[in-house]
Amino acid sequence: MQAYILSIDQGTTSSRALLVDQNGKVLKTQQKEFTQFFPNDGWVEHDPVEIWQTTQSVARDVLAYAEQLPGDVKAIGITNQRETSIVWDRNSGEPVYNAIVWQDRRTAAYCSKLQQDGLTPDVQEKTGLLLDPYFSATKFAWILENVPDARNRAEQGDLLFGTVDSFLIWHLTGGKSHLTDATNASRTMLYDIHRQQWDPELLELFSIPDICLPRVLDCADDFGIADASVLGQSLPICGVAGDQQAALIGQACFKPGMVKSTYGTGCFLIINSGSKTVKSQHKMLTTIAYRLDGSSCYAMEGSIFVAGAAIQWLRDELDFIENATHTADLAASLDDNCGVYMVPALTGLGAPHWLPDARGAVFGMTRDTGKAQFVRAALESVAYQTADLLNAMESDGSVISRLRVDGGMANNDWYCQFLSDVLNLHVDRPSNIETTAIGAAYLAGLHSGIFSSLESISNNWKSDRSFETRMGPDDRDKLMNRWRKAVELVSEFAEL
Repeated sequence: MQAYILSIDQGTTSSRALLVDQNGKVLKTQQKEFTQFFPNDGWVEHDPVEIWQTTQSVARDVLAYAEQLPGDVKAIGITNQRETSIVWDRNSGEPVYNAIVWQDRRTAAYCSKLQQDGLTPDVQEKTGLLLDPYFSATKFAWILENVPDARNRAEQGDLLFGTVDSFLIWHLTGGKSHLTDATNASRTMLYDIHRQQWDPELLELFSIPDICLPRVLDCADDFGIADASVLGQSLPICGVAGDQQAALIGQACFKPGMVKSTYGTGCFLIINSGSKTVKSQHKMLTTIAYRLDGSSCYAMEGSIFVAGAAIQWLRDELDFIENATHTADLAASLDDNCGVYMVPALTGLGAPHWLPDARGAVFGMTRDTGKAQFVRAALESVAYQTADLLNAMESDGSVISRLRVDGGMANNDWYCQFLSDVLNLHVDRPSNIETTAIGAAYLAGLHSGIFSSLESISNNWKSDRSFETRMGPDDRDKLMNRWRKAVELVSEFAEL
C-alpha cells in the first residue's frame, strides 16, 4: 500500500501544498500567491489571515487529489518562511497586526542602539545570530510597543507569539497546539541554541513575555492532529522545519562540510557543521540545521535578502519581463554584462555585509542599456553575493568543493553555469529542485515511519546536472572586483 505525505510549504510570496510519495517524488503541487504590503520605507508585511486561507485552500486541493490514488496520506510536514513574526489572540486566532516579514527593516534603529550598547557579543554567543532587524525578536517587540493594548494583553497571557509554522499549527489543530521546532526557534534571537531553551535574559532584553511563546520540539515530532473540520480529514503533523533547514534536509546534506544554496525570494547558503557550533569571525550565522531525537546538528549560514525577488521586481514593477523563464534567453543574448552591475539591496544587504539601511543601485548604464542588461545584472548579482558568502565561510575555515543548488532560479541553466564560473566550483542541481517541501516531507516521514533513517533519505537524492567552471581567473577577478566596488559605493551612499 502506497503511503503519502502532505507537505505544506508556506513561503514569502505564495502558499503551496505538495503530495510526496514514499520515494520522495512529488505527485501533485498546488500554489496560491498572496498580497505583499509595503506600508512604509523598508517595511514588508503579509496578512496572516490570507496566509492561513491560502494554505488551507491548497492543502485541501492536494488532499482531494490524493483521494483518487491507491494508498493513504499518513502525515503532514510543514516548512515556512522563517523569522516572519505573527502575534494573535489565544482564543479567537485573530492576528493583532499584520505579519512582519523577515525582509522588514523597521527596527533597524532599535538594533543599532543595541549594537552601540555593546550587546552583540552576548546575543551572538547565545543565539548564533547578529543583532539585525531580520530576526523575530525586535519584530515582536515592535508589535508590543505599537499596537494598542498589545503589551497588556500579552502579559495577561491572552496573546500568542510565533513564526509562521506556529500560526499554521495552531489553526490546523483548531487552537490545540502552540508549538514550534528547534530550527524556527533558533531564528527568533530569543533561543539559546546551546542550552536548547528560550533564554530568560534575552526575553527580558526584548521585553517578551515567555507565556506567549510556543513550546519547542524536535523537527520530527508530534505537533498535534490537524482537525477534520479544517482539512477534511484528521492527519498527524509530524515534521516541521524552517524553509532553509528543510532544503538542507531535502538536499540530503547530512555530513559535515556538505553545503547547499537555495534561490527563492532570497538566497540562503548553509553548510553542515555537525554536532559542534562554529562561531564565525566573518559575520556568518550559526544556527540549528535540524534536531532529531533531542540531538542537534548545527550549521553555518549566509543570508542574501534579495535573489529571486530581484527578478520579481523586474517583472512586476518595471515590466521588463513577462515570466522568470525569459531571463535565461535575455542574459544569453549578450556576450558579456556590458559593464552593468546591479546591487539589489531592495531590503538592505544581508551577509556578510549586514547593511540594513542600504538601498538598491545600478552602475555602468549607458544609452544602450536595456532590458537584457538589467536582467543579466540581476542574475549576476545573486552569483556575486553567493561568492561573498562562500569567501566568508572559507575564511572561517570551511573547505568547499561542491555546491548543491535548488529553488526557482536553479532551473535557469545560464544562471547555474555563471554561478559555477564565478565560484570556481562544481554546482550540482538535483533531479527535483523542490527540496524545501521534500525536506519537510522527509521529517514527517521519519517520525511516522515512512522513512527509516537519514541514510535512506540520502539514497533518494539524484543529480539532474552538474555545472563546471569555464571562466578563467582573470575574468573572474575582474567581475568580482567591480562587484565589490559597487557594494562599497552603496554602503557609502547609505551612510549619507
